[in-house]
Amino acid sequence: MKCGPATDELLGLCAVDQAARVRAGDVVARELVEASLLEIERQNPTVNAFVAVFAEQALEAADRVRAGDPRPLCGVPIGVKDLLSATEGMPTSEGSEAFGDWIADHDSAHVRRLREAGAIIVGKTNTPELGLRPVTENARFGITRNPLHPELSAGGSSGGSAAAVAGGMVALADASDLGGSIRIPAACCGVVGLKPSRGRVSIGPDFGALGGGLTADGVIARRVIDVAVSLDVISGSEPGELYTAPAPVRPFPEVDAPGPLTVGLATTAPHGVPVAEEPRRAAERTADLLADLGHDVREQAPDWDDETFPESWAIYAGGAAQHVFRVVERLHGRPADVAKLEPATRAWLVDGTPISLIDYLEAGERLWAFSRRVLREWPEDFVLVTPTLTRLPAPAGGIRAQAGVTDDAVRFSALVRIWNVTGQPALSLPFHETADGVPVGVQLVGPPGRDDLVLALAAQLEPFASRAP
Repeated sequence: MKCGPATDELLGLCAVDQAARVRAGDVVARELVEASLLEIERQNPTVNAFVAVFAEQALEAADRVRAGDPRPLCGVPIGVKDLLSATEGMPTSEGSEAFGDWIADHDSAHVRRLREAGAIIVGKTNTPELGLRPVTENARFGITRNPLHPELSAGGSSGGSAAAVAGGMVALADASDLGGSIRIPAACCGVVGLKPSRGRVSIGPDFGALGGGLTADGVIARRVIDVAVSLDVISGSEPGELYTAPAPVRPFPEVDAPGPLTVGLATTAPHGVPVAEEPRRAAERTADLLADLGHDVREQAPDWDDETFPESWAIYAGGAAQHVFRVVERLHGRPADVAKLEPATRAWLVDGTPISLIDYLEAGERLWAFSRRVLREWPEDFVLVTPTLTRLPAPAGGIRAQAGVTDDAVRFSALVRIWNVTGQPALSLPFHETADGVPVGVQLVGPPGRDDLVLALAAQLEPFASRAP
């Protein structure tokens, strides 16, 4: 069976249009949620995007939504990634058998704001154990497949969310990104994924500096307008925030098409990581279109070749992963049953040598020095275009799980992890397909805090996104 986008008319709408239909009284929210639940039931046996479905709670929430509801996501069914995000009354497993399920008595800040905006959680989406891999495969729930090409991986670590959106099970899903985990699966599945600027979205109340400042929560959707509306909903700081981003001058959905910009095109990756032909062509096509739209496009890569970066990233990301392991034990209220950890996870986070505090901090200092150098030369209205990935999606089950930052992981993350270090907004847009219909994403990277600029440029490009010529 080859799964594809949902056939239900309602589920074919973007999230903003779904909410508009509910608001106008053309559709009741229960009907929309029921359609989503039926589509999950139809596709999930093959795609495996959802690991838990909360039909009763979702339908009860839908019944509380009325016509005329002014909230921007009123009645819209969504998925929430099964990693770290607290969802009141719903289990979170972290993609693992080792910790038991965490049923929080509260929502994470961004989840709370999505619900306050009228979104209805229908289920939790699959993720690799502790989010540690660029493909969504784990021993507890299995492989998440690309709904457009089930023989391929959906990417990771937000692969369940990307697959749920690409397959039309939901129009919108929660996602998170420490080293590309929103943009990697968005590119693999042909959907839109934005890693917001550092501090744009609160990671409270359960976390302070989780991931050492590299992490960001966001959403995955089929349309740029859904990402813009959702970012408007989830943005903002909470008391005691360690990082904050400047408030936008205007709501993100109201940003106009940008005037002529200086756009850099980079089709190579740092440190000699090879870039396959199709991703390179996708970035070149995007640059050609931007030039046709009146932007000043030039081949210009940042000063990103730094011989200390790979080792510094491996140490810092490894220390962050070891910290996440401890945080999860605390949240779940029990020590991990290490015998139930996947071998690669156990080898990296339990049996491996703990990363010392000094080594972790020194690696961070090198990364922040790298960030300062890159940003020192970044003009105020400059946007960089790159392939999102250096390769096409991997075969489902085709990437062997290994401990640490592996060469396979770097092939996925070489062009995306940089912006977690610099804290810049970075968006993957589906702009190209191979002759076989495999999605290829392009990445737009904006100045720090300029999520509005990235979204505006993505919206300008979106109508021209097409299949391979």
